[in-house]
Amino acid sequence: MEFHIMTLFPDMMDTVLGESITGRAQKSGRILVKSWNIRDYSQNSSRHVDDYIYGGGPGMLMQCEPIDLCFQAVLTDIRSRMPDACPRVIYLSPKGPTFSQKKAETYAGESDRPLVLLCGHYEGIDERVLTLLDAEEISIGDYVLTGGELGAAIIVDAVSRLLPGVLGDDDSAVYESFHENLLECPQYTRPEVYKDLAVPEILLSGNHAKIAAWRLEQAEKLTEERRPDLYKAYREEHPVPEPKKKRRKSAPSA
Repeated sequence: MEFHIMTLFPDMMDTVLGESITGRAQKSGRILVKSWNIRDYSQNSSRHVDDYIYGGGPGMLMQCEPIDLCFQAVLTDIRSRMPDACPRVIYLSPKGPTFSQKKAETYAGESDRPLVLLCGHYEGIDERVLTLLDAEEISIGDYVLTGGELGAAIIVDAVSRLLPGVLGDDDSAVYESFHENLLECPQYTRPEVYKDLAVPEILLSGNHAKIAAWRLEQAEKLTEERRPDLYKAYREEHPVPEPKKKRRKSAPSA
């Protein structure tokens, strides 16, 4: 899958995404991550990409032209490999809906569709950019950051790990938090006892059916306690089965 990040700080993105799982996925060719410096597409001698806000207001706003020209370069690059590609464009913005695991699953499910991530800076971008790029706005939470770079890295990481072969064991993503709206159950490793704290006996039993049932029970309990919103959605999809009614024995005939 291809990820293209339009930013004023390409070195920052290359450093973060060049490590760990995303770094290995790039080296193996399972994902392609390219950072594009918006400043390279500025048409003035000082390479400015921002200007004052019409109508007044604090700060500066990123201009249409350098972003649009950068995107056209991204589009040309993508179509040199995939002539019919229609990339999904995301603008990292606190005004968008919150990014979620389901969003990540949607993007990963369209792995043949490149993802272009636009990172704003200063007071944001000229609103016309959203129309020109047909971009959707996505937030990573109810707070404001200096730029969209950290949010872009989060999206690339979350989507990449859902792609086949990226984690090495494809089942790993199935048992993580937020899969089917459940938080991950408690996990343990060696030693069996550490400072009088023991691993639950069920996990040492070797009975895989009972272990699976215990893990589901723990995940449900944890989700209900800590994320009742997720638990409600989980129960809507997985209602508690009604107990079977006991059949009354008929009275013996005389």
